[in-house]
Amino acid sequence: MCVYCSSSTAVDRRHVEVARDLGAALAERGYVLVWGGATVGLMGEVARAARAAGGRTVGVIPESLLAVEIADHAADELVITPDMLSRKRELADRADAFVALPGGFGTLEELLEQLTGRLLGLHDKPIVLVDVAGFWQPLFELFEHLYREQFARPESRGAYSVAVDVGGVLGALDAPGGSTLPSKWL
Repeated sequence: MCVYCSSSTAVDRRHVEVARDLGAALAERGYVLVWGGATVGLMGEVARAARAAGGRTVGVIPESLLAVEIADHAADELVITPDMLSRKRELADRADAFVALPGGFGTLEELLEQLTGRLLGLHDKPIVLVDVAGFWQPLFELFEHLYREQFARPESRGAYSVAVDVGGVLGALDAPGGSTLPSKWL
């Protein structure tokens, strides 16, 4: 499971708790955690929790961020890529599904790339947004604006799932294949 999330250490404790719970739950289910390879912020929390629960972790970090994000050398495998583009490709190639915890611009960019790929038919991997305390609601409002203005089809909602807690994430990952998505073009 590829988990996209924040590297910030200044976030609300609710987000930290959900990251820990998610890491532990993925490990207990036997999933391998694939993440951004950092020890800081939600990235570090999800990875430490996965390992503490006996899970395998694969961190992927670009060479330029080794010092900035404090690479997690405790990972079962730490992949160092030459750049961010290579990092994103490595994360996507190793993932069977994508889970987006709350995060900043990087999380949002990675999430939207996978969502776009799914809508274009480039992959059919599940995408789950963890909406802790309504974190993603402004993004969902933007999505609704896109549907109303006909820049995206309302059926595109089927490309992603929303969960408010870890149980909901696991339920979304266990659900049978996603809905048939419309052609991208209106």
